[in-house]
Amino acid sequence: MVTRRLKLNDDAEALALLGEQDSKLKRLEREFGVEMFVRHDPDGRELHLSVRGSPQRVEKAVRRLRERLDAVRAGEVDEERPSPSFPTGTAPVPDDAVFVSAYGKAVRPRGARQQEYVDAIGRGDLVFGVGPAGTGKTYLAVACALKALLARDCQRVILTRPVVEAGEKLGYLPGDFNEKVNPYLRPLYDAFWSMLGPDKFRLWRSEEVVEVVPLAYMRGRTLEDAFIILDEAQNTTIEQMKMFLTRMGTGSRVVVTGDITQIDLERPHRSGLVLIERILHGVKGAKFVHFQQEDVVRHALVKDILKAFDVWADAEGREKR
Repeated sequence: MVTRRLKLNDDAEALALLGEQDSKLKRLEREFGVEMFVRHDPDGRELHLSVRGSPQRVEKAVRRLRERLDAVRAGEVDEERPSPSFPTGTAPVPDDAVFVSAYGKAVRPRGARQQEYVDAIGRGDLVFGVGPAGTGKTYLAVACALKALLARDCQRVILTRPVVEAGEKLGYLPGDFNEKVNPYLRPLYDAFWSMLGPDKFRLWRSEEVVEVVPLAYMRGRTLEDAFIILDEAQNTTIEQMKMFLTRMGTGSRVVVTGDITQIDLERPHRSGLVLIERILHGVKGAKFVHFQQEDVVRHALVKDILKAFDVWADAEGREKR
């Protein structure tokens, strides 16, 4: 966190810059994800506007404030144009849809279970979507996150997942940090690319409006005014699950998704997603939505494949007994 200060000439200048009852100041705080406050020096001779937040966000906010301050001092009308880097409106969203993608596709819940899931995310601060692959758990969570972002219900979207290899050892991966973790985070990129398009997704990532990080890098953070999605949660340990859930800050919402039939941990019974429903039993505000095979919305063959694996697993179990 850093703090920058701007010197103001007088109270009239502060009023023109920040609005009556700080209306413009509050709007700027929401736009840039920073904190702003005006202070008089102890001797009362100077007035300063302080801006506090992450270095990149503070720099953008200060740049915008300087432009507006120059306009105020030049006697120009302040049009309060929106920051070009913060998400602005898209095409109108139909009443039965969650989001409209960059390609004009409306993202809608398909079936009663998906509708229950979307409703739970809209109403609550902590939602778990548990079920087989292809039921739309991550895709709908991303759509809900973007909806909240565009409605200014949150300042940013954070997506994370544990870095666990799915049944094969990839060995040493060359490259920098992003290149090393990219194979693990790629499914999250895919959901955003399909809704935003690659150019806007890259822009929002560079502006830290959207952040995609491995779960291990969440330790020690407090995430406020954010929409946070933990994907592939079946591959978290219970210790990691506790660490993640306690990152929640004021104004944040969390969605956790996973499939307990696809655990890649050495001790599957210690999966955070397996144990968490029992641990949070009776905790108000934690909602669990369980998807079934009939909720699969991918290629029609996926349902048949899942059923075939269930039959095979049952047969294997009977033979071993």
